[in-house]
Amino acid sequence: MGREVEPGEVDPGRIRVGVLFGGRSGEHPVSLMSARTVLAGLQEAGFPTVPIGITVEGAWLVEDDPLARLEEALQAPEPALRPLSGARPLWALLADPGAMPPVDVVFPVLHGPFGEDGTVQGLLEMAGVPYVGCGVLASAVAMDKAVSKALFARAGIPQARYRVVTRRRWQEAPLAVVAELESELGYPLFVKPANLGSSVGVSKVRERRELGPALDLAGAYDRKLVVEQAIPDAREIEVSILGNDDPVASVPGEVIPANEFYDYEAKYLRDDSVLRIPAPLEPQEAATAQRWAIRAFRALDGSGLARVDFLLSPQGGLYLNEVNTMPGFTQASMYPKLWEAQGLSLAHLVRRLVMLALERHRERSRNRIQRG
Repeated sequence: MGREVEPGEVDPGRIRVGVLFGGRSGEHPVSLMSARTVLAGLQEAGFPTVPIGITVEGAWLVEDDPLARLEEALQAPEPALRPLSGARPLWALLADPGAMPPVDVVFPVLHGPFGEDGTVQGLLEMAGVPYVGCGVLASAVAMDKAVSKALFARAGIPQARYRVVTRRRWQEAPLAVVAELESELGYPLFVKPANLGSSVGVSKVRERRELGPALDLAGAYDRKLVVEQAIPDAREIEVSILGNDDPVASVPGEVIPANEFYDYEAKYLRDDSVLRIPAPLEPQEAATAQRWAIRAFRALDGSGLARVDFLLSPQGGLYLNEVNTMPGFTQASMYPKLWEAQGLSLAHLVRRLVMLALERHRERSRNRIQRG
């Protein structure tokens, strides 16, 4: 699929980057927005790029401006029922040596399941292709909020109280589930699918009559549901991470959402959410957020990049909310904005991410995979 880039080779013009976007998750539209930004940044940095689209059905598209075609497909009525011409299953694409130019590194701009959860990362590992971002383990664990919360608790990072409910148990014993959540957590609550991002399927629940619909909504996206105790009047603080074995944290930023919380609409469909960069924090609060963000990243064995989200209570308590291993790169996204505030332009940021991918690939290539 590609060639080995020499350790000293840093000329962007000699490194062809495949940008992978779209996908089967509910975050397909967000991925397309992020991909347009990443492609622009890579091209500004001087990298030759190969856009690679994945349709909502899971077919792969490499011809005739895949990004524009997927964007157009979203506008069509019942887009999932209209397969795009030229889109092929992955196995058919791989069987055709002339289907696309070879790439040296892949930038998977995929959010949510089937992209950010270790699946595509595993495919690229098997193919021996360098790629931007976290590896299989970190991607899979961070995507599963139920598993990652247990890991972060083990690392000593404060979190809001939570419970995990399976969709099957909610459907089979709804009265028992409601009673347990009310007695152990109380209201208000947040209900989330365990494996999704961009606040898709997330609801804030203030009283009993809202709990059932919230669990039903989250259950439409995943078999595991995470129910968290809300932190009243919490401020939303975010930190960007960049690096491999020696990650660095950006200044913290604050999100003031247009809606009651930073849901999908506030993130991507409205333009009146406010990002405060840097966040107005006491020096100790900012330092704590940066330190815990790096600790969470290392607990996952992360690489490349991540955005670490916190909740800050009015009383000063800081709580880890989640780690996003492929944060948004849209024009409204916090991850690139935090680095821009520290003098790292989009072009320099994506260049650094490509170099980190190659560095990590070289390090992994030192591992012996066969006896002898």
